[in-house]
Formats: sequence, structure tokens, C-alpha cells
Amino acid sequence: MHDLIDRSEEIRDAMENSMPILALESTIIAHGMPYPRNLETALKLERIARDNGVVPATICIHQGKIRIGCDHDLLEYLAKSDQVTKAGVRDIPEAIACGGTAATTVSGTLHCANMAGIEVFATGGIGGVHRGAGSSFDISADLLQLSRTPMITVSAGAKAILDIPATLEYMETLGIPVYGYRTDTFPLFYSHSSQYPIRQAISVDDIARRFRIMRQCDIPSAMLVCNPVPVESEIPYEEVRGWIEEALEENKHLKGPAITPALLKAIVEKSAGRSLETNIALAASNVKLGAQIAVELQKIRMEEL
Repeated sequence: MHDLIDRSEEIRDAMENSMPILALESTIIAHGMPYPRNLETALKLERIARDNGVVPATICIHQGKIRIGCDHDLLEYLAKSDQVTKAGVRDIPEAIACGGTAATTVSGTLHCANMAGIEVFATGGIGGVHRGAGSSFDISADLLQLSRTPMITVSAGAKAILDIPATLEYMETLGIPVYGYRTDTFPLFYSHSSQYPIRQAISVDDIARRFRIMRQCDIPSAMLVCNPVPVESEIPYEEVRGWIEEALEENKHLKGPAITPALLKAIVEKSAGRSLETNIALAASNVKLGAQIAVELQKIRMEEL
């Protein structure tokens, strides 16, 4: 299995020296933003991770290997090339076999990071239950992967285009613990808060220690830590809702993996770029929190030795 993993020199050094590592997805680079903002954002997120004491591990599939940690040239290729495919967990073997380059989604990144021994992952927003899933059965693989991957996952809730109540209900069914970082409501990606209550975690130490207890109890799922977008960068849901409804109507012919990127692109256009700036702000906030958690988790691990 480990022959399939190609760790960058920086990641190898970090693991040999027991330094905290933070996993980052690559779909946000290849399919989530236009060039050059995607490359600028990728470099910014890695810089935030390093500034907060962790080694960033941006993950993708490249030349028949799972790449843990990307250099500048590979980040630029992910950002610019139209040959980069998208790999959820089910697509990883195909992407490796084809020998090309694939950006990993939340589910794909969770699986690859867990294979590499990384315990903390920061992303923008997770996938979930799509509207109309009662007839389409369109539910993101992110949720199932969260239920079977023992990692802390930091996000700004789920993407606002989803059926949020159904997503929360399904996470409860799957046994995924959901905590709000200094909030008791589920954040709505672009928007800071909602009407949906969740349990609150008041500190980084609180999150790390609860996760260690989960591991000691052999609970196989991830812990989802919901970090609301900073208030100064949020877009109130009353505004977002109209853009979402329009985007859903305009793209109702789409199915499967094509839906989410098309809807997010439409919302960027309808918001005159505001949603893109909010997306970048929440991703940066999540990376900062994820780095702080990874540092705290490493402290706890060293105390246990």
C-alpha cells in the first residue's frame, strides 16, 4: 500500500521529526476557483499553515502515485491545467492506474491523508445531501467517508447549496460527531450561523482531547469541526438564498459530480465575485484553526508517550 504514496521531502522530514501536519485538498485549486486566484489561494493557505506551526500537506494523485505534499510547480499545474480530473475516494484507483493528475475531493483527501498517517484535515465546506435527494439519491460520498475515517475535519459547515437539515440528519445516522467551534449553530458556508443547533467546542484543547478519547474508544468516524466564516467576510443567508435558487433552476439539467462546481461558479457570477472572496476567507480561517488543532493534538500525543 505504501508503495503508492509519494511524500514530499518536507512531509518526510516532518514525519521523521514528529512535527504536526495538516492535510489540504486539491479540488479547491483545480475545480473550485478560477486561475490565478486558485494558485494564489493555495499558496496563501500553505503559508497560513506554516505560520501557525504545521507542515501543510496538499494532496492529489500524480503520475501513478498519491502525492502527499505538492511543490510549487505541481500546485501551478493543478491550478492551470484543464487535464486535471477530480477524484473522490472511489476514483483513486482509477486515477492511479491512468497515471495522470487528479485533484482529490473531501472524501478522496480524507482517505489519502489517513493512509499517510495524518490526523487533521482542513477544507472549505463538506458535501452532503443534495436537494431532492429523496428521488435522486444524490448524497455526497464525503459523508460516508467521514463516517469511516478517524480524522478531525475542519470546515465552514456544508456547502450552502445542499439540503442542510437532511445533511445533519444523515450525519447523525452515520454516527459522525459534529461540533461548532465557539458556536452552537451549524454554519452555512458563506453565512456565519443558522437555525440548526449543534454541540459547541469552546477551545482547541477541547477539540483535541475529545478526539483522542474517540480514538481510545475505537470510534471509526471523523470528528467534524464546524468553524463559521469570519463575520466580517460572511454573506447573510437571505442574500445567498436567492442566488442558490436561481442557480439550481438554471442548472437543473445537470447530474452527479458536475452539479456542485456548476452551482458554485454560478453563485460567483451572481454575487459579482463576493462569494469567491468569502470562500477564500473561510478556507483561510479553517486552515488556521486546523493548524492550531494539529499542534495541540501533537502536544497531547507527546504527553502520552
